[in-house]
Amino acid sequence: MSLSIAHLGPPGTYAEQAAVLYVNWLSKTTGIEAALCPYPSIAQSLQAVAAGKTQLAVVPVENSIEGSVTMTMDALWQLDSLQIQLALVMPIIHTLISGAPGLDHIQKVYSHPQALAQCQNWLGKFLPNVEIISSNSTTEALQLLQQDLTAAAIASSRAAQLYNLPILAQGINDYPENCTRFWVVSQNNAIFDYHTNNLNPTHSSVAFSVPANIPGALIKPLQVFAELGINLSRIESRPTKRSLGEYVFFIDLEADVKEPKMHSAIADLMNYIEIIKIFGSYAVLSFSTLES
Repeated sequence: MSLSIAHLGPPGTYAEQAAVLYVNWLSKTTGIEAALCPYPSIAQSLQAVAAGKTQLAVVPVENSIEGSVTMTMDALWQLDSLQIQLALVMPIIHTLISGAPGLDHIQKVYSHPQALAQCQNWLGKFLPNVEIISSNSTTEALQLLQQDLTAAAIASSRAAQLYNLPILAQGINDYPENCTRFWVVSQNNAIFDYHTNNLNPTHSSVAFSVPANIPGALIKPLQVFAELGINLSRIESRPTKRSLGEYVFFIDLEADVKEPKMHSAIADLMNYIEIIKIFGSYAVLSFSTLES
């Protein structure tokens, strides 16, 4: 069996690094092989799965410094057929890549907005006067660096190796315990049974909208989980894009949707919400587990 996996490209992004870790782990634990398919954006990676162009996508959902990746959340809400199969947690170590002879020669720094935000204190201290330029990914601008010795990019050391570019500074993220959680996403039907690998789901993700912006509109759905003893590990709001002040609420739960208490919770929730989408239940794998 061979799978195709979409991810944010070009090669060398953190999403590709997470996908490579996942592919290697998959091969070792199941014998399943996979091919990586880079896409220009996170949304296009998820759209490729929804359209059947690839079978899986590995997409970032949350960073420990900058919080949720809103493009992932919005795309999941808009694309009805997608389900989360697994979560991967990977440490993120940013490097400053440039052909410049030193920091004093750099006039502009490129990277993905998340990476730029995760290094804003370092940039303010060591490169306070440079132009900061957002790009679609951490690796999109790397090919420019060979022609422009006044430019730099923030990406991984792996990306510097792939593009044969020098590193001027290592570990420039503002907080050393920087990590990102990625989701492995597929169509409704699971590609294979994770239970054969002793990976019992520990978390579930859902999203819902409420009928009206009135007092108690959010607290009543949340009370459903509290009364059933279901812990919430994350809650985020995103605009519905229909009207100002209307929101979709994304929730991560420490429970499997197949558990009886989750069946009860979903049934009770229907009394207070407008639309609900259940994105699935999944295990969470750490970087050390993926590498072992």
